[in-house]
Amino acid sequence: MHKILYCLACAVMSLLLSTLSAHSLAADNRLENQLILALKIKPDGQDRQAESRPVIRAYQQAAIISKKPQQRADYIDFYLLQKPASFMGHTLILLEEEYMDKYVGCCVSPGMGLMLKTNDDTRAVQEFADKNACTFTPHADVFDRLKTFGIAHKLAKADYAMLSCRERDTQK
Repeated sequence: MHKILYCLACAVMSLLLSTLSAHSLAADNRLENQLILALKIKPDGQDRQAESRPVIRAYQQAAIISKKPQQRADYIDFYLLQKPASFMGHTLILLEEEYMDKYVGCCVSPGMGLMLKTNDDTRAVQEFADKNACTFTPHADVFDRLKTFGIAHKLAKADYAMLSCRERDTQK
């Protein structure tokens, strides 16, 4: 009898874990799709299909990024990921949101950028950048970028890339 109850408990736990895992995967896909919309260009070739602020809030509500950026510099909020997330099959490391809060000098370029730890072929991200007026930088020196903006973070030695989908990227 105890063996039957034990097996039944194991089956229930397995079902619960697979349900939670499927729910988590659906939530991750929903967040990634929101991010993709904020990076995609509208047919007019100027504006993005969605605003960046709701995307940042969604990642905050999911506790993937902190409520406050690790740094704000040159109109950019920098958010290091606190939980794993992906973008087009690569590991998302950092989200950047550029916007004018108050005037501090020249040249705000509204939009978003992100830093990826590449997991393999980056052609899909490059094609996305080409189709959506973004700038893709493979083999990016992310260590220097983080240091430049005073962001302390230990990253593993790996291949990284940057994707920028800001107003200035539409004008290249």
